[in-house]
Amino acid sequence: MTTLQFRPALLSVAAAALLALAGCGDKGSSTSTAASGAASGAAAGTAAAPAATGGGGKSVTVEASADKQFFPLLSYRTGPYAPNGIPWADGKQDYLKLVNERDGGINGVKIAFEECETGYATDRGVECYERLKTKPGVAMFDPQSTGITFALTEKAPVDKIPLMTFGYGLSVSQNGEFFKWNFPYMGSYWTAADALIQHLGTKEGGLDKLKGKKIALVYHDSPFGKEPIPLLQKRAEMHGFDLQMLPVTAPGVEQKATWLQVRQSKPDYVLLWGWGVMNSTAIKEAQATGYPRDKMYGVWWAGAEPDVKDVAAGAKGYNALSLNASGQEPTVIQDILKHVYDKGNGTANSKDEVGTVLYNRGVVIQMLGVEAVRAAQEKFGKGKVMTAEQVRWGMENLNLTKEKLAELGFGDMIHPITTTCKDHMGSTASRVQTWDGSKWAPVTDWIQADPAVMEPLIKAGAEKYAGEKGIKAREEADCNS
Repeated sequence: MTTLQFRPALLSVAAAALLALAGCGDKGSSTSTAASGAASGAAAGTAAAPAATGGGGKSVTVEASADKQFFPLLSYRTGPYAPNGIPWADGKQDYLKLVNERDGGINGVKIAFEECETGYATDRGVECYERLKTKPGVAMFDPQSTGITFALTEKAPVDKIPLMTFGYGLSVSQNGEFFKWNFPYMGSYWTAADALIQHLGTKEGGLDKLKGKKIALVYHDSPFGKEPIPLLQKRAEMHGFDLQMLPVTAPGVEQKATWLQVRQSKPDYVLLWGWGVMNSTAIKEAQATGYPRDKMYGVWWAGAEPDVKDVAAGAKGYNALSLNASGQEPTVIQDILKHVYDKGNGTANSKDEVGTVLYNRGVVIQMLGVEAVRAAQEKFGKGKVMTAEQVRWGMENLNLTKEKLAELGFGDMIHPITTTCKDHMGSTASRVQTWDGSKWAPVTDWIQADPAVMEPLIKAGAEKYAGEKGIKAREEADCNS
């Protein structure tokens, strides 16, 4: 069995992430997508320049001010990851437009927002953070990159600004006792890996049936791609399967040597930990080498329309995890079409993008941010602009039950989420979906990561990181403040 020494998710220092991802995407100077111009309706502000990829239909900036809650929007509408970054960014911005237009803001507090283009490059992401963190009313940051998250994790406690990393980032930061300012909502790459192994065990008739099986991990050679390795090694040790690790150099357009290795080793399953162009390239190479797509399972960042649409029927049977449902049926998506697109203020170029996997994920992420502010207002003053510290409290005391999600128009788009001082994730549930040649279809119910496997790894990783950085565990009084 291939082995690596266990390391906590942060590797050693955030600088490692800077080196690992600095070459990804556009390496030009950090710029905002905003440019001068007038907008109309509830999104009135400064019109944004369309991205080079054509993804910015009506992207805008609503200028920050003392009477508005400000959401900085790090995005990547340019570079090799743009096909995936664009719908994600569009969904986030459209939800904020919806809340302003339909609800008049958060309990009367209007929302300001501004995009800053990172090109998925860590150095540019840090530049965006430094530029936007001093805006009045800043609520939180969603770095939209594991590398940027690594780089900001030591900055956030100093600046007292929380980081929301929905389905990515530092797996060990689920531990709120040591990671006060990190919130890996809804899942990490450890919960993803655990769910996939559980699912494969179910398919084989039990986890014990994985003994002697070969499982290959084809992964983006970056902090993002390396993150699931400790969990997979633990599961391999427990169940006796052979774990083969095959790194792919970013951005992932050249994989012939990787898939030659797959062809030679004939693994029983391939786990795909890719992003952007790497995913479609992997599926095409699998098709070319004759590897069955129904034996391939992607992380939730390898399970969207851009990953399969160019392969179409050739990707039929390919599986991936999902944190959220796609489609235009949910009430919240219908509200976006009615209150934003029908009024000519939609961010996407086409309504056809609305309801796609990553667009809906952007909507979900921004809803979680808005609801964290709303939770903070319940404690610190309804109808007031919250400080980032107060929003952090809201993020730590989020309680979105099935009934509350239905009230918000999300139905079963996501699993219910409840966070606490000790648990900054709130839910470890994900579903497996399969591409049928034209659309994604869920094929399982929610799969919860096994706490008996997860908790010892998280505890060890968090304590090791805290020891290296001289961080003490939070006291009970801090949890209640």
